[in-house]
Amino acid sequence: MKAFIAVAAMSLMLGAPALAEEKRGEKMAPRSPSVLSAEDIQSVAPALARFGSEVLIGDLWQRTELSRRDRSIVTVAILIARNQPAELKHNVEVALDNDVTAAEISEIVTHLAFYSGWPNAMAAVAVTKDIFVARGIGREQLAAASPELLPLNQAVENQRSTTVEQNFGAISPGLVKFTTQPLFLDLWQRPGLKPRDRSLVTVSALIAAGQSAQIGYHLNRAMDNGLTAQEAGEIVAHAAFYAGWPNAFSAVAVVSEVLRARGLAG
Repeated sequence: MKAFIAVAAMSLMLGAPALAEEKRGEKMAPRSPSVLSAEDIQSVAPALARFGSEVLIGDLWQRTELSRRDRSIVTVAILIARNQPAELKHNVEVALDNDVTAAEISEIVTHLAFYSGWPNAMAAVAVTKDIFVARGIGREQLAAASPELLPLNQAVENQRSTTVEQNFGAISPGLVKFTTQPLFLDLWQRPGLKPRDRSLVTVSALIAAGQSAQIGYHLNRAMDNGLTAQEAGEIVAHAAFYAGWPNAFSAVAVVSEVLRARGLAG
């Protein structure tokens, strides 16, 4: 009996590192739907605790139409756009565990200063800096302030700048100026996010803000950058939980128009 126990113990000891390594390499759904404990949520809204466990974690985050890395990017973008710092802390931690790098988190915050406003970005900085300190993430691991920019698609930029100038140049020349530089000639060309991921961040933030008029242009850009029709539809489903059903339904009408125009929906 003693020999059996010794063998069993040794087996567990040998298996533990492999199991730990597997867990470290596995992209994780959030263990909890919120920074709040289940007990805290149940003390106020037992049904909400049930929906969070059964639907948000048990269903939504298990769906394969978006990778867990993409779900984390969408979630972080939505929470910054809606200025939800408490839940942002929880979900930045989840994102880092889901292979979103610190440099990419840094770049998401920078990008959303332009699309969700400087105050929202500063609120995100206040939350994220403590996470980086706790994880030993230094400045050398973050996106550079002035990197070599990605190559510019000059034809696309010419079309964009001409359209904006014709429509708005006489009304707000300052807006036209800053939309060209720094927005499209600097921010959008930064290599800290792949173009597809930068578009994913932008579309998610626009859905969160209820900015349906802007979604079409940026969804087309996202799909030009590699986002699939299935992923586009799933972003809306995910956003329903983090930005609310009204914003999701406002967005899905625009997504439908874009997909139909591309011949990707009936």
